[in-house]
Amino acid sequence: MLKVMAGLGALCLQVASCARPSAPSQPPEAASEPSAPAVPLREPDVEYVPSPQHVVAEMLRLASVGPKDVVYDLGCGDGRIVVTAVRDHGARGVCIDIDPQRIREARQNARAAGVEELIVFKNQDLFEADLAGATVVTLFLWPEVNLRLRPKLVRELEPGTRIVSYMHDMAEWKAERTRTVIVDEEEETVYLWIVNDEARRL
Repeated sequence: MLKVMAGLGALCLQVASCARPSAPSQPPEAASEPSAPAVPLREPDVEYVPSPQHVVAEMLRLASVGPKDVVYDLGCGDGRIVVTAVRDHGARGVCIDIDPQRIREARQNARAAGVEELIVFKNQDLFEADLAGATVVTLFLWPEVNLRLRPKLVRELEPGTRIVSYMHDMAEWKAERTRTVIVDEEEETVYLWIVNDEARRL
């Protein structure tokens, strides 16, 4: 009888050992995040300079961003424009930046604001990114980059899509509206365009 009980005890230990779930190889959060390169995909077109937060607010107001919008920030930096659009205006967003460090910062800031699940993060060249889903596109680039980007914007964006740029215009494509903002005691301009057939003929 003692031998039978001992055998049953050993069998129970074996079953319990088999039923115990194995520990994950890495934390669930780390497993869910895609790996990213350590350096930019190529030399960035512009130096990273964050937009002041009051300028971000003015850009989003000028574009009349609301809950039905999907805001794409091309050269998103630390993600503050998209995070603000999602958190304060109820939009969804897409952060696109050529530098993986900026994408990591944008994701961290979105997580801290509680809006990470409403934003897509893409470590991509803005000249190669798919813009088809955007209803609003935000820019803080350089004048020559705006002009290089303009054909892509008017080609890929749907009519009615709003484009907002801080500081730099689009040459002969005249803005629908502008706003003046004060930055470091200097006047700067925020520009708004709306994609239409006339823009495509320029």
